[in-house]
Amino acid sequence: MCRTPVVIACVLLFSLDAVSAQRKPAPRKPAAPALVTQPAKVKCPEPLGIGARTSASYCFVLAGRDPAQGAIVTIPKHAGAATLIFNLHNRHTYSEEDIRRGRAFAQYRAQIGVLTMAGKLLDRGAVQSEFRTVRDLFERIGGGAGPGGVKAVAPIGNETVMVSIPAGVTEVSLLGELLDARTSIGRETETPGRPVAVVSNVQVEYRPVK
Repeated sequence: MCRTPVVIACVLLFSLDAVSAQRKPAPRKPAAPALVTQPAKVKCPEPLGIGARTSASYCFVLAGRDPAQGAIVTIPKHAGAATLIFNLHNRHTYSEEDIRRGRAFAQYRAQIGVLTMAGKLLDRGAVQSEFRTVRDLFERIGGGAGPGGVKAVAPIGNETVMVSIPAGVTEVSLLGELLDARTSIGRETETPGRPVAVVSNVQVEYRPVK
């Protein structure tokens, strides 16, 4: 008795099974955690105050070399590199009398460093601005004795700084490196422990560790 049809049927079934196996979708890779952007926790050694217009918190960045003395930003545990984002401003002392006397012009250039707590420099940020009239101020700070209850010291200029933070780094320090200020009272440069610039709107963008 001929069994050829049975053999052919078996071969066809085997072929169909092989084709079916080849068409099975590959296992899906786990999706990477979504990016999260949130306000960063900042330990500010010398707060300037709260903005009267934006309600943002402003913090002085002091000149120095010891990361423990800087504005310390907490970076949540993250997969891959995170991004630290903040606004950088110059520091200006506003005077109505200087404006009346025609000597209000001021020019500022400041540079700060973003360091690990071990002192490794990750990146720098810089801001440069000029003052002629009150319209040049970026913001006024509440809690002062001036008209409207604002402080004389105010941020001027506004630069957005973005710094890549390596995986494993959970704290960084902002420290002033350079100041070149030319005002009606003369020239001012960086002095250890004194404000070099001002930061606000400090945020961190990262992928959470699962």
